Formats: sequence, C-alpha cells, structure tokens
Amino acid sequence: MRRIIRKIVVLIGLGILFPAAAGVSQHISTRVEPNPADAALLDRIQRETFNYFWEGGEPVSGAAPERIHLDGVYPQADADVVTSGGTGFGIMATLVGIERGFISREAGRERLGKLADWLARADRFHGVWPHWMYPSGKVKPFSKYDNGGDIVETAYLAQGLLVAREYFKGGDEKDRQLADSLDQLWKGIDWNWYTKGEKVIYWHWSPEFGWKMNFAVRGYNECTILYILAAASPTHPVDPDCFHEGYMRKGEILSDERSYGYELVLQHNTGHSIPVGPLFWAHYSFLGLDPEGLSDSYADYWKLNRHHALVHYAYCVENSRGYKGYGKDCWGLTASYSQLGYSAHAPGHDFGVISPTAALSSFPYTPEESMRFLKHLYADHPEYIGKYGPFDAFSEQSNWAPPRYLAIDQLPIPVMIENYRSGLLWKLFMNAPEIQKGLTDLDMHTNKY
Repeated sequence: MRRIIRKIVVLIGLGILFPAAAGVSQHISTRVEPNPADAALLDRIQRETFNYFWEGGEPVSGAAPERIHLDGVYPQADADVVTSGGTGFGIMATLVGIERGFISREAGRERLGKLADWLARADRFHGVWPHWMYPSGKVKPFSKYDNGGDIVETAYLAQGLLVAREYFKGGDEKDRQLADSLDQLWKGIDWNWYTKGEKVIYWHWSPEFGWKMNFAVRGYNECTILYILAAASPTHPVDPDCFHEGYMRKGEILSDERSYGYELVLQHNTGHSIPVGPLFWAHYSFLGLDPEGLSDSYADYWKLNRHHALVHYAYCVENSRGYKGYGKDCWGLTASYSQLGYSAHAPGHDFGVISPTAALSSFPYTPEESMRFLKHLYADHPEYIGKYGPFDAFSEQSNWAPPRYLAIDQLPIPVMIENYRSGLLWKLFMNAPEIQKGLTDLDMHTNKY
C-alpha cells in the first residue's frame, strides 16, 4: 500500500494523475462575482442554509437549534435544545442575510438584539457558555461530566459576537446599542480561568465536577480560533505561551508530510493512514479569521487549509474503495451524521458518506471544485435537498440520505460562501482592534489588513 501511495504522489507531482490539481496549490481566492447562473445558485444555497437559523431558529431564544429533523424523529428528546457554537455561526449568517437582501437590516438587528439579551441571561461559567442549552437558558449536559462551560463552543460564539459588533458599531443609535450589548458579552468571557494557571487551555469546567474532564486543547485541530480570541481578550487574556507551548506544542506540530502531492504543513494527529482530519478543521476557526496572507513560524494558513481541502478532493476522485458516487463532482468528508451515528469522516476514516458542508464550506479554498459539487448536487440529486438546503449527509453507496440537519454543518455554508464572494466576515473580524493586537501578541502576521 505504501508503494502505491508513493507512486500516486509522484504521478500527481508530474501532473499525470489528477492533472487539475498539479498546478493549483498557489491559487488564492478571487473576489470576482461568478456568472449570473452560478451567482443565482450561490444565492439560493446561501438563502436556504441561512434559513436554518432565521426560520428554523428556536423561538424563545433566537438561538440555533442543535439539530432540525424534517422527519420529526429526534434523539435524546432534544428538539428544542440550542447550541452555542452553532449560534455563533448563525450570527454571522444573519449578516450574510442582510447583505444579500434576504432580510432587512432592521429585522436582523431585532433578532440579534433578542439573542443578545437571552445570552446575557443564560447559564455561564466564568463567562463561558455551555455547549447545549434549553430555551430557558439552563445548561443541558453534553455528557455526564460536561455540564458547565465549554470554552471551544464559546469561542465559536464569540467569533460571531465580534463580527456582528464590528458590523453594527458604526450605524445609527439602535445599531450602536446592539454593538455595545455584543461587546459586553465578549468581554465577559474569562479565557484565563480555563488555563488552570498552566500554559494550555482546558476545554471544560463544571461547578459540580470541576476539571474532571481534564481535556487540554492541543493542536492542530478545529480550535485555532480559541487561542486567537483568548490572546485578544481585552479583559481576561491568556499568556501567548499558551498558544506556543499548548496548542502548537513548541513547534513539534510541524509536518513535512505530503498526501496526494500536497504539503500538509501541520500534523493533523489523526492516526489514520491518510493523515488529514475532517474538513471542519479548515472551516470553524476560519469563518472570521482570514487565512489568506496569514502566517507565523508554524504555518502558512492559506496553504494549510487549501491543501487540506485538496487532499479530500483528490482522495474522492481516486476513490480507492470504490464507493458509489465519489468523483470530481462529488467529494468532501467531515464530521456529520452517518449510517452509524455521528462520525468525524476523513480520508482515513471513511465509509461512503459525503457531507455537503465539507465541499461547500471550502469554497474559498477550492472554488472550481466546490462549484462542481454544488451544481451536481442541485442538478442531479434534488432528493438530497430540503427546505434548509442539502441534507446533512448522504451515501449513494448505502442509499441513505435522511432529511436531517445539524447547525454546525449547515450554518458555515452561507458564511464561507460569502467569504469567497466578498470577504465580508473576514474583513469584519480581522479589522477588530482586539484581533489585530491578539495576532501581534501571538507573532502572527497578515499581509491583507
């Protein structure tokens, strides 16, 4: 098998196998609007996926439901449970809705104002929200010992709070009032508490179980944004050494490995034969954090994410396992539903399930490949499309495609497509003064802002 993989790498490098991928690693996303037909399709999917939050939002809180099942079958009796991270993604999607004319600015502001008031009343643990909450604002335990603060999900929420604050802060009096409410929520997060005084951030804390989960957040994974925000906090910042020693492991995270001819840049620590993680690692942290032109002593973050997506594309085109449907028009693996339950799909952990968010949220990195997938999905598989866009996951191999959605898969789609089209969320987040200072403190550099 290793001989076969090495041969594939050589053939890719020569442009013999997957010639379209041989010369694309230097591609930088454009800001050129696509042709009218493609633009209309992008408008459609952005509207449909945004409506997961707008029309499908939990009515009491205005937050994002953890899941929406059009078949009405729910696990854990949690049809009304909301998710903090997905809500952060929904906040950013709301700005897309305003800018694309799906809703009015006034309607978006009213909804986010309602949400901000609810978040201020909801359970917090040293300023940190739990992963799941009931409409009352009370925590719903994510697992036995995880009934307190979830600093990673809170980071995803805070990313949305900051982007929306930047969007509204220069507006009229009502806009500025909302911006101030969002700012207070952001400033109330005690990132430093979650270090336990060490040079790493811990994922969970519970008033009942303390640090029993004992999960130190070390990279590389979906948590880059956590360390950026923790360093950027104007009220409770963490020492930059937490990023360098904790997340980046004093440089031990660097990788000289290649997969399908692409440099991996950082170790993904998956333990799989194809050493790349699920694609949400290239999405969640980078809904606001702009990887274009962003670098430090560890990574060129654009190369890191683009190559990550291209490995997934090449893997699905090769389709060494012979799964039905895989190919240049149908690709992308990430954490989603599957026939066996929720699973973090990746090239080394694959049983025939395509998760649409994987390719669609990769639009900035792989615009041509992502557009082919989008067109294929809407033209050839309307049975995989529902009122909130493509279903969470499907398997042609297993003839499986339940009409179900997850917030953390659906809501990155309109945001990342907008970053491809206009850079809206990237510009807002990167121009926040705290973020500029936080990046400087972490010795991260951007040539765009």
